[in-house]
Amino acid sequence: MLKISEKQSGTEYYLVKADMLPEVFSKVMGVKQLLSAGKAVSINEAVQRIGLSRSAYYKYKDAVLPFYETTQGRLVTLIFTVENFPGILSGIINHLANAKANVLTINQNIPLNGLADVSISIETDRMNTQLKTLLDSLERIPGVRSCRLLARD
Repeated sequence: MLKISEKQSGTEYYLVKADMLPEVFSKVMGVKQLLSAGKAVSINEAVQRIGLSRSAYYKYKDAVLPFYETTQGRLVTLIFTVENFPGILSGIINHLANAKANVLTINQNIPLNGLADVSISIETDRMNTQLKTLLDSLERIPGVRSCRLLARD
């Protein structure tokens, strides 16, 4: 289990597999997903579709977050495995710029067997998209073999 503490508030967070949590937490996330995807127009409609009471939703809505949402406003480091051809790093940086991610550092290893590892640290506080959405789009760039979240602060 991963324990994360916020220095300012003294609040502690734990990263727990969803299938280990009581069902109410999964249902709260289901309501949030329906609302954010526009598949429900109101909280009332979403809780009815999921089978959760409104009071349970309001009780837990601010305490339950998807893993990627907790990285908003923070420093994250992404690690890529990319094919070695001109412009691949430029494509990645353009995607980050379009998402309004603030690039802090870029480290690229020398390519071996046509592949190179690249780590990029970014600030996410001004991003105009969710981190998970950004990661999915980065993985679709031609020449990007993998992209994953390495660390967050």
